[in-house]
Amino acid sequence: MLSYFVMTCLQLFASFFRIGTFTIGGGYAMIPLMEEELVAKRKCLSREEFLDMLALAQAMPGVFAVNMATSVGYKLRGFMGAVCAIVGNVLVPVVCILLLAMLFSQFKDNVYVENVFKGIRPAVVALIAAPVFRLAKTAKLSWRNCWIPILAVVLIFFISPVWVILAGVLLGIFLPSVITKNK
Repeated sequence: MLSYFVMTCLQLFASFFRIGTFTIGGGYAMIPLMEEELVAKRKCLSREEFLDMLALAQAMPGVFAVNMATSVGYKLRGFMGAVCAIVGNVLVPVVCILLLAMLFSQFKDNVYVENVFKGIRPAVVALIAAPVFRLAKTAKLSWRNCWIPILAVVLIFFISPVWVILAGVLLGIFLPSVITKNK
């Protein structure tokens, strides 16, 4: 059994402030920083809890980073923890977006600005890909069951992700009971 570190609201704010400040590329790029901060460094969540919250945050409507901050903050400190985590997570990105929006029209055709954004893209892809492989191990993804996420990705191209998620939920609920009944 893990001994969990209990974070105060101020520590939650500070952790998510750091995560929001040093992430380039949006919510999914935050996954490795969140995992490092909450699972490895602070040890306030187990890897399995983190994976469950990640799945829940992806399934909920809205912005992934805010959903994740809400889930973690609420689990660790209740309503005020959720508020502190959300504010910490979005404060710097919101300020940056506001500043960029005010200045973008002046720099949108600048070749250096375009090159900076082109240079950031591969790093963002790597930031998103790395935790996918790490979390696949935690989710016990193997060659026997890797067809499930592959099928989900393919289906999302043809039908709404809502239906894919609902199908996954229903299969997760009913399939294990059917399998254990037949044994």
